[in-house]
Amino acid sequence: MDEIIRCPWCESSSLYRDYHDKEWGKPVRSERRMFEFLLLESFQAGLSWITVLNKRENFRQVFHQFHIERIANMSELEISAALQYKGIIRHEGKIRAAINNAQRTIELQQSGSSLVDFFWSYVDHTPITNTPKNIDQVPALTPLAIQISKDLKKRGFKFVGPTTIYAHMQATGLVNDHLASCSFK
Repeated sequence: MDEIIRCPWCESSSLYRDYHDKEWGKPVRSERRMFEFLLLESFQAGLSWITVLNKRENFRQVFHQFHIERIANMSELEISAALQYKGIIRHEGKIRAAINNAQRTIELQQSGSSLVDFFWSYVDHTPITNTPKNIDQVPALTPLAIQISKDLKKRGFKFVGPTTIYAHMQATGLVNDHLASCSFK
């Protein structure tokens, strides 16, 4: 049997390995899933991805299974409850940004587009495949991530800096940064 080789960043836990093997770098074409990753990546800002991943199911509960319209209409009571819930990252700015970003996503949809189309249009609807030999060759951000971040901010999105956006691009398969040696590239 062939040995499974993974990108080294995911080897610290089975949850991380499972995420790497089944999700990371796989193209996302679902609107709700695209929004889920944008929300989760915005909460990651300043933290490690494994911190967010460990709390993902709690985020799913607090943020209505990532149903965009329900998030867009979260009440002050729901925001207060989220701020008290130890199962998520209790950062008021990020919670309010999630609601704002859901509202901006609805505006995008009402204009005849979608979050999926918005992101995929930057890569001509085809994933960018990189073949880094080691983890040091994987950038934290790129000029394209900087441009997408600027364009999202112009549309009123929050907590969408270029590093967050590049991580989002990797997570949703717009960019495939699996190492050349990785069995899942």
